[in-house]
Amino acid sequence: MTVELHDLLPAELRRSWVIDGTCPDLDLYSLFRARQVADLHRTAVLDAKGKLCYTALDRKVRSLASGLRELGIRPGDVVGVQLPNNRNAVIADLALAALGAVALPFPVGRGSLEAECLLRRAEAVAVIAAVEHRGSHHAADLHTVSAALPALRHVIAAGPGTAPEGTVPLSQLLRSDPSGFVPARPDPDNAARILVSSGSEAEPKMVAYSHNALAGGRGNFLASLLPDKTPPRCLFLVPLASAFGSNGTSVTLARHGGTLVLLDHFTPDAAVEAIRQHEPTHILGVPTMVRMMLDRLEDTGEKLPAPTALVLGGAPLDETTAAAAAKAFGCPVVNLYGSADGVNCHTGLDSTTPPTDGVGVVAGRPDPRVAEIRITGPESRAEVTDGSIGEIIARGPMTPMCYVGAPELDGRYRTSDGWVRTGDLGFLDEDGVLHVVGRLKDVVIRGGANISPAEVEREIGAHPLVRDVVCVGVPDELMGERLAACVVPRSDGAPTLDSLREHLTLRGLERRKHPEHLLVVDELPLTPAGKPDRAALSERLTGGEPPRDSEAAPLAQAD
Repeated sequence: MTVELHDLLPAELRRSWVIDGTCPDLDLYSLFRARQVADLHRTAVLDAKGKLCYTALDRKVRSLASGLRELGIRPGDVVGVQLPNNRNAVIADLALAALGAVALPFPVGRGSLEAECLLRRAEAVAVIAAVEHRGSHHAADLHTVSAALPALRHVIAAGPGTAPEGTVPLSQLLRSDPSGFVPARPDPDNAARILVSSGSEAEPKMVAYSHNALAGGRGNFLASLLPDKTPPRCLFLVPLASAFGSNGTSVTLARHGGTLVLLDHFTPDAAVEAIRQHEPTHILGVPTMVRMMLDRLEDTGEKLPAPTALVLGGAPLDETTAAAAAKAFGCPVVNLYGSADGVNCHTGLDSTTPPTDGVGVVAGRPDPRVAEIRITGPESRAEVTDGSIGEIIARGPMTPMCYVGAPELDGRYRTSDGWVRTGDLGFLDEDGVLHVVGRLKDVVIRGGANISPAEVEREIGAHPLVRDVVCVGVPDELMGERLAACVVPRSDGAPTLDSLREHLTLRGLERRKHPEHLLVVDELPLTPAGKPDRAALSERLTGGEPPRDSEAAPLAQAD
């Protein structure tokens, strides 16, 4: 094994979830293979190239696994994967699982410096990357930095396009003879995948997940959204290489025998067309993506085929968006609270609870088959049971093994008995429903007073002229920081800073928390993982000359 990946959960606890049937106790490739044998010609993947059935996919998986084995990839080796949402990403996932190797996926669009950091810390022996995607040349860039990565032996280039000199063409490996391939059959409690989380650290966090945690814990999350247990048809608007996207290959295919509907790049028009053409049962995305889609549907008045559920995570979901989405898509809107670090809770298909309640975002009732959730005092770390606000901690079948190459993060975010400290603030009400209030670290400090951007975003999101909003801190010589609201307006006009403040006053938000800058944008920028890009918005607000659509308030109005 190239990097030590130890499990911080007690072994007897992991085994108990296998004994009671919560986890399947099979590796991901074995689970996929069982699905393939059960329904040879079911469609596994729908992408820009068309349909790929389970049997054709399995043949490609075995060919790639054979080729990778000839390159020297062994059980426990970490292999990076930087590919867009298409069949190659799925083939790579399953081939690495069949080898007993550990996949380290990260989204296209992330630069070579961040990729180099991830590959170095994980001691990856190879990386599979796109020759070209939307102007980025990831394979060439990674080959350039490979000299600085002593563990990295191979850069594998996935077309279309010509593989750069010094790289191994993925097409060559896919032509390997699969007939003699014998899967590795790794221990289901061994690492299968490393999820990357931007989190709040200076560098991205990497979190190791076992086969059982993915197919069991995360698989149980999706199982709770399958009312008749029919294999799902999931449209992934988020990258498969993101933590949210890990519900793709390992969960939708291997655990549930479903179909993946993939877009190599999200646009509202492409997403609407995919729903119209492929009629997915489940659509997985972030609220910002859905708000963009709602704009398109509002313009056209088009009626789409109704899915079973619209599952939204990655950012707080406000009541206005939830109501509009439920009406436009004709289905339940599931608010998912989760992260790469090992927490998951959602509002379910039957919930009539609004996603906001004036105090926090309603995240649903925790499912112990996925992750048990408790609240602890941020300082005392003792469990809080009286409904007061504290830090959210989680432990359950989907709990990851450990942080990768970062024992200091294990010490900071994991307890001695395996609980994950999320850094999120929330409370459990008298009915056992989780409410998420904000983050311990995600605050703007204005003149020594803390302001939670999440709290202000919830209230601004209810303004009739606001389609989407992100609040960020702007450096200030006098106050340290001031709050800026970055707003996407609705089609009938943009709000002014004064109108936002009047609205917030009526909503009961104290004056010191009101924004002092307003930036009106056509669309919020997104990170490669599909979340609002707060850093890009901060840079726009602070980068030299104020943008045309920025408005700043006199100090006296907010002090």
